[in-house]
Amino acid sequence: MGQEDAVSFEGQLHRDKKPKDRILDLISRQFYWLRKLIDELHWSFVSSVVILYGINQGMSLGMSRISTQYYMKDEQKLQPSEAQVYFGIIQLPWVVKPLWGLLTDTLPILGYRRRPYFILGGFIGVVAMLSLSINQNLHLAFALLCLMAGSAGVAIADVTIDACVTENSISHPSLASDMQSLCGLSSSVGQLIGYAISGVLVHLIGSKGVFGVLSIPAGLVILVGMMTREAHVHNVAYKRASQKFMDAGKSMWMALKCENVWRPCIYMYISLALSLHIHEGMFYWYTDAKDGPSFSKEMVGSISSVGAVGSLLGVLLYQNAFKNHPFRGVLFWTQLLYGASGLVDLILVSRVNLKFGIPDYVVVVSDAAFSHMIGRLKWMPLLVLSSKLCPSGIEGTFFALLMSIDHIGMLTASWGGGLLLHAFNVTRTQFDNLWIVIVIRSILRVLPVFILFLIPSSDPNASILPTEMLKSKKADDMLENQSMEMAPLVSSVDQHLVDT
Repeated sequence: MGQEDAVSFEGQLHRDKKPKDRILDLISRQFYWLRKLIDELHWSFVSSVVILYGINQGMSLGMSRISTQYYMKDEQKLQPSEAQVYFGIIQLPWVVKPLWGLLTDTLPILGYRRRPYFILGGFIGVVAMLSLSINQNLHLAFALLCLMAGSAGVAIADVTIDACVTENSISHPSLASDMQSLCGLSSSVGQLIGYAISGVLVHLIGSKGVFGVLSIPAGLVILVGMMTREAHVHNVAYKRASQKFMDAGKSMWMALKCENVWRPCIYMYISLALSLHIHEGMFYWYTDAKDGPSFSKEMVGSISSVGAVGSLLGVLLYQNAFKNHPFRGVLFWTQLLYGASGLVDLILVSRVNLKFGIPDYVVVVSDAAFSHMIGRLKWMPLLVLSSKLCPSGIEGTFFALLMSIDHIGMLTASWGGGLLLHAFNVTRTQFDNLWIVIVIRSILRVLPVFILFLIPSSDPNASILPTEMLKSKKADDMLENQSMEMAPLVSSVDQHLVDT
């Protein structure tokens, strides 16, 4: 025992004396991990994941969000309520995400299932971003069409890389968690970088200039399509593809009629729909109000980057502290805290913080971190619940459908927020009633606690669906791999939580 103690003490002393070695060892392990993925999965796949999740989704998300806000305000001269509604319209391509998934799974183009969709998504994105950047005095309708096209390009590429990730997860099950870690890490780092540099870029080259820069990530998607390794499919049966569409639709309708499924779906939609988005009203107040903080473009970008850090903290907090708690309990407290977090905007608009000597930027940054963390904590149990509502045989397709229902809820929240701003006459120069809008939004955020009875009260680790819906039928076995290919559609969540 004495010898063991001596060895333990010597090892501890060795670790304490060489902190730099521990850091270098940590870094070297990450390089070894990345090298292992490259050796097992090929460099082209790893590069594709980094480009699609890190650059085309993560970085582009941050840059496009801020540039679009300034484009609508400065170039199109929109009112806050109009901008809020149009932001919802831009996200419509994500509402029909199951359609993109079904297409890439069942409808090969020129004998390939993935490569053409990468090229198509990238091409759409390049044309859309260059059109916004080059054209002067672009009509609002055409500008919205371009922004929607850019969103569609990202959504198509997102679905396609999701399918590629799951294909490799099936063929390399021991590396499944490593691949998801690579996807999550790439997306988070890219998003942080995008938000951090967005304000600076808008200040230096303008919002239209940033759109031109965004054509580069879209162009990289085309490159991904060219370098993706994929076997050629011979004798494509297009009639069978249409039958698969019909079969998937019937199966999803049967699942939605189950009480254990439609009740949580109603809650998820109402919960998201009542979380009205008034970001554009606050954005205009941040930048245009005479008695407001008059934040610079760089400050607006840094605020969003802090919000991204808060979202990441929310994921870590849920994973380590709340993932085993019942859904109802977590949703009850997060919904209350989410409503309370909205009142921080009231402190800003009423200028109470200045009476206590607290700078506006400190309050806004703190609010961004806290509200995004709570928003992600509220979202995570809904995400886990959604994964438990998917019947066997159509797991991926049905999960995509649930995500679309959530998108519709967010779209309703965006349009509802725009209507609220319009009803109380919040304009580019008039902010007297903004505080009323903030109070109403905060109250509405709390209301979903009264319909929590729609959420299962069971253990979050227990099954929710009836046993017969969890048993795969023999006829479905042929579609099992196809269904699984759409499973990681959850990666699109970062795109939608931007408005949380």
